[in-house]
Amino acid sequence: MMLYPAMSKLNSYIPNRYQLVTVVARRARQIAEDADRMGMHLDEKPVTIAINEVADGKLDAKSMESDRVENGE
Repeated sequence: MMLYPAMSKLNSYIPNRYQLVTVVARRARQIAEDADRMGMHLDEKPVTIAINEVADGKLDAKSMESDRVENGE
């Protein structure tokens, strides 16, 4: 079975699988909350959107860590 995006591609942006899961989960929650607040319907699941953001290089562990610090977590 072939996964898309490939794990090797995701690991090039976030090298640790545990960290990848944490980053994707946190971003997926943000996406879901934003869509709910704005009353938007998502065509894809928030986790899928977050994974694709990592694969496209738009999201990495450092960007999520800086966002977490800014929000006081």
